Amino acid sequence: MICTSLQNKDYGELLEILSSPVIEMAEIRLDSCRLSDEEIRDIFGNSDTPLVATCRISENLDAAECERRLRLAAESGARFADLEIEAPVQMSKNFQKFCRQNGTEIIRSYHDFNGTPDMEMLQKVLARCFRYGADVAKIACMCNSDEDAARLESLYSIVLEDVPSMQGRLMAFGMGEKGRRSRMECLKRGAPFSYAALSGDEATAPGQWTTEEMRDELYGGHFRYDGHELRMPASKSFAQRAIIAAALAGGKSRLGGYSPCGDSEAAIEAARAMGATVIKENGGRTLVITGIDAAANGIEAENMDAGESGLLARLLIPIMAAAGRGDCLVTGRGTLLRRPLNSAPDIMAAFGVLLSNAEARKDKEIFVPLRVKGKLVPGTADVPGGGGSQLISGLLTALPLCDKDSTLHVSEPRSIPYIYITLDVLRHFGIRTRSEMEGDAELLEATDWSGCTGISFRIKGGQRYKAADFDIEGDWSAAANFLVAGAIFGSAEIRGLDTGSLQADLTIMDILVEAGAVVSQLDDGMTVCVRKAPLEAFEMDLNNAPDLFPISAVLAAFCAGESRIAGVGRLASKESDRASAILTMLRKMGVEAEIDGDVLSVCGESLSSRICSGRLLEGGEYSSCHDHRMAMALKVASLGAKSPIVIDDEACVGKSFPEFFRLFTQPS
Repeated sequence: MICTSLQNKDYGELLEILSSPVIEMAEIRLDSCRLSDEEIRDIFGNSDTPLVATCRISENLDAAECERRLRLAAESGARFADLEIEAPVQMSKNFQKFCRQNGTEIIRSYHDFNGTPDMEMLQKVLARCFRYGADVAKIACMCNSDEDAARLESLYSIVLEDVPSMQGRLMAFGMGEKGRRSRMECLKRGAPFSYAALSGDEATAPGQWTTEEMRDELYGGHFRYDGHELRMPASKSFAQRAIIAAALAGGKSRLGGYSPCGDSEAAIEAARAMGATVIKENGGRTLVITGIDAAANGIEAENMDAGESGLLARLLIPIMAAAGRGDCLVTGRGTLLRRPLNSAPDIMAAFGVLLSNAEARKDKEIFVPLRVKGKLVPGTADVPGGGGSQLISGLLTALPLCDKDSTLHVSEPRSIPYIYITLDVLRHFGIRTRSEMEGDAELLEATDWSGCTGISFRIKGGQRYKAADFDIEGDWSAAANFLVAGAIFGSAEIRGLDTGSLQADLTIMDILVEAGAVVSQLDDGMTVCVRKAPLEAFEMDLNNAPDLFPISAVLAAFCAGESRIAGVGRLASKESDRASAILTMLRKMGVEAEIDGDVLSVCGESLSSRICSGRLLEGGEYSSCHDHRMAMALKVASLGAKSPIVIDDEACVGKSFPEFFRLFTQPS
């Protein structure tokens, strides 16, 4: 990235400069800019531009005042704070602790305005920077010869050979005309950013490029994504559950905010097959569903089609066993026919229901089409949660229709947020269920689902679904693709998203923050903004949000260092063998990646490093494996490829987001 150094400016001038889309990152020189304390707080607290706070000790500004100004910037929201390595030792220790508490990264900087020391001295300086708390070490020396510049550049290979995890943590470049080229070369070697001047007469050091010069050299008018005022489709996780619940209810329900996709349309057809009436109003944005009051009337249908939706199939199985005639055929199409219903036969058998393949198969696993025989018997059962949440959601939807109470204990649950989406939708339709989590109390208190070892549900029988009116919220899994594109390549502004949502894919916000992107929310509470910033390797457990794996892997490819994403075991039975598909995609693109047990490791580097080094992603023909998540991730990756990425099956996005390619290609 390009960090524009700003000095000798007042508050108004800084605000105007930072509002320019040309400025992707800025250094505010607090020793020369004319700012009051309140103005410092405002600039560092409210700017969406990643900011570096710098304040040099001088004859006119002592160490104590420099530290005070830097602290003010850090506590207000500075991404980086630059402290000279010559700063007093106690000041260094105190400031390091302060920055850790405030989440500000520390740049420890060394300058030699006369010349470039020998290699032994440079290595000592580098070691000193990290010994005194540097998240990023900055070494800037006057280059009087090409050899001086080469010596500075060689620091990168020394650092990465000794400690590969240090990638993205060194900025070494030269001053003067002989060092000018090294300011671009440092990006090639993995520096998180390089400094440029607003104009030629505002350079903070000799040999500094202007921002315009560096932008033209680095990007050449390419590698930019700006997605503003985008509105995401309805969450199909909410839509499918709400459509089926409305069909089971007595009376007329109105579901606003609807947008069509393959899975949600399949749920509508399933509701109609149950006997419900579904009418689209308001240009298709509102569903008016007159339900069948399943508790009183049951369901007469003998055949139910789940389309290509694994969720819908797993909802229908227990619902038809509870409210149907006791013998039902569940069919489907596309990739659903290749996805085994792991653990479903054993779980349903615990409630007196037999599942069998409707077609002869050599293997013993159960696939759609399948036959559901027997009535759902209420009672107490222990079921495994390792296979996912969808059948659990089906049981929670069906058991209230039984005549007696039930207790369902789920051990080692996965995709927990989806279970609570089900409970939330059921609550809208008058169904009440008590739940209790087991596990690490501290983690559960922090809503860290990884601490959960089990959940018990107490479901009262004899309940009746009641009609409900509410809006379906926007889809975080769809938004994740645009947010990641903005974080790597520019910016994105997505409307209609609830940051208090139960959707598992809200986790993309945590991933982007950990990776270092600038994430904010507008005052309307329903608009999320992201802006590119120096991106760093991240670690995340996606056991509860497996749909984020493809786009998170693409993000990791542009984050400096090794990212680790846990939850690979959840990917085998998706629309594709998603773990294999992701690994194949990354390696074909030239990204070093491997799977070890349950963890995907991705060795990434920044966009600027990829551009300068010629290590952009490899273009060519790629397979989506007929997986909508893979197709969308490939489209985002194509923004950082050397040549076009051709996706064999783009139509598969119709399963969740038919308008994706049109909206992505024309974002604003």
